Amino acid sequence: MIMAKSINVRLPDVLPKVRAEVRKYCSDLVDRVRANGNLLELPGLEIRLAEAFGFCDGVQRAIEIAYAACHVFQGKRIWLIGEIIHNPEVNASLEAMGLLHLPWNIDGEGYEHLGPNDAVIIPAFGVSVKLRKLLEERGVQLIDSTCGNVIKVWQRVRSYAQRGITSIIHGKARHEESMATASHSLGADRHGRFLIIYSEQDAQMLADYMMHGGDKSAFLAHFEGCHSPGFDPDSDLQEIGMANQTTMLKGETARFQSMLRNAVQQRDGNTSHFHAFDTICGATQDRQQALLDLLDTAPDSMFIIGGYNSSNTSHLAQISAKRLPTYFVRDSACLPNLDYVLAYNPEVRCEEKTSLPAKAADLRSTWRIGITAGASCPANIIEGVIRRIAELRGCNIP
Repeated sequence: MIMAKSINVRLPDVLPKVRAEVRKYCSDLVDRVRANGNLLELPGLEIRLAEAFGFCDGVQRAIEIAYAACHVFQGKRIWLIGEIIHNPEVNASLEAMGLLHLPWNIDGEGYEHLGPNDAVIIPAFGVSVKLRKLLEERGVQLIDSTCGNVIKVWQRVRSYAQRGITSIIHGKARHEESMATASHSLGADRHGRFLIIYSEQDAQMLADYMMHGGDKSAFLAHFEGCHSPGFDPDSDLQEIGMANQTTMLKGETARFQSMLRNAVQQRDGNTSHFHAFDTICGATQDRQQALLDLLDTAPDSMFIIGGYNSSNTSHLAQISAKRLPTYFVRDSACLPNLDYVLAYNPEVRCEEKTSLPAKAADLRSTWRIGITAGASCPANIIEGVIRRIAELRGCNIP
């Protein structure tokens, strides 16, 4: 059997070409605003950027890897599993370069035709253990862009499995990263256990069951599709270890950890069977804290920019919406006029016409806007939103 060969495509003769190509995702305007203390002042308009926003190092690396693969394997079939990151412009650009798509789900069509002449890019979220093994067995040329922060989480849950500890993963059960992390939490012998929790209701139900027991069937029904095969809450929750999808809300994760630590304390009289390790990535933490700092300046409105399927961007919108009028937009096309925007509503999972405040159309007053963007949002998209807002207010930006 020919095993897959892992390929480094970020070569010295390739990277300069790639970095020239991905320059289109940069923005001189955003750089100028950063240099001016993240503040842009125009007649009747004040736009303040968060201290940290937009592309993180892991996303930048993944994009460079995808572009480099198109150079190194030019003329050959190059496959991308799912999306390289959760941003529509970046993914559309890669499709235009000829990248072919494979489903993230291993049961999807396409994998049976792969062979040593195919190059396959693993996205920044990683892939499951089972899918990685399949790719290796197919002998493909493997290009891995998995984020280093995600790999650190995998190392943590594998260590839990090795020690007989059940991984409690704070994440979205259907998100690629959480599914990959869950597969690693099974450990080398595939006998490890995991449970994925997402909401406060999930965390409370878990804590209550750990302390008092309860209806096992109801518990398993609630967490259907969110636990390891054969999961038994009566035996598999005796010792637990927390881990995260790296883009979750830091404060929410801390709260869930506290709830579960207290549950173990009440049940056992000590916390020796509770383990936790902060696996929220630094870029996610920085963007969340920078947003909180920006909200403290009390802007009239907040615009959150990014892909609608981006977890870290969705959480920024969630944080902001609790404090003031917030508009989660994909790009400048979402701002047709000063009466409304096409903003994403996570409750119904689609764009909706959302009214702007009266101050937006009142050209006699100063409209104070805060802007931030998720870690997968390019700076050129942020510039587009800034310029569109300025245009609507009759302001010229050189």
